[in-house]
Amino acid sequence: MYPELLKLGPFAIRSYGLMLIISVLLGIYYIYKMSKDTEFDFNDLLTITYILVFGGILGARLAYVLMHISEFQGRWLATINPFGSDQFGIAGLNLYGGVIVAVIASFLYIRFKKLPVLRLFDLFAPTIGIGLAITRIGCFLNGCCFGTPTDLPWGVSFPVDSMPFYVFGSAHLHPAQLYSSLYGLLLFVYLHWRLKHKTFDGQVIGLLFMIEALFRYAIEYVRYYEEAMHFSFFGMEPTYNNLIAIMLFVLGLGIYLSQYYKNRSAQPAKA
Repeated sequence: MYPELLKLGPFAIRSYGLMLIISVLLGIYYIYKMSKDTEFDFNDLLTITYILVFGGILGARLAYVLMHISEFQGRWLATINPFGSDQFGIAGLNLYGGVIVAVIASFLYIRFKKLPVLRLFDLFAPTIGIGLAITRIGCFLNGCCFGTPTDLPWGVSFPVDSMPFYVFGSAHLHPAQLYSSLYGLLLFVYLHWRLKHKTFDGQVIGLLFMIEALFRYAIEYVRYYEEAMHFSFFGMEPTYNNLIAIMLFVLGLGIYLSQYYKNRSAQPAKA
């Protein structure tokens, strides 16, 4: 666990932040390479990238604050102030909050520019795999997004001054961050292949939503969440991410099926 890679006075190069920057740069490079085979102007694609990145960070922070609202009562400036603690930066993000805001903001921009929404979403879909593969390594180094106790031989323990140790002590935990990182890599490989061989617009983004929903629902069983992330539902206590994953799957399935049948009906009937 290495949350800080280098420290210069009050400023620190944090492992998660560095991994986030690397993932963004690789995502931009991927879009640049793929755009050469499309009709899109790279400047438009770069603008969409900025919207996805900054919208994602803003949404992820907003979702975290809303789910931990009691932590910020009476100190609302701490929600956006990077100088509010003994280190520079803002800690606390929620992935799905970022996804929701990023998707809505980019959708509005694409519609404003009168560009094909689903074709562009297909193009950007594999970059989600890149982001997950790299930033989840940052989560592992940072000691956040950790798993629950396990007896499996690859269980990991965290140092005394870490949040996992505060919650579970020296118990061996599922390396949930590394599970997610490996999943992200496989997701990227599959979606890239699917993008190169897709048969209709919306196919890749529809698959992304469905696959991500299934994985996220599964990973919740081996990942630790504080009480603020759970809610009661007919005797069960799912997380808010479970609920969002279900909605994401329905959305992906709706996009996939509607575009599949639309594409099939548009094809000329065989003699």
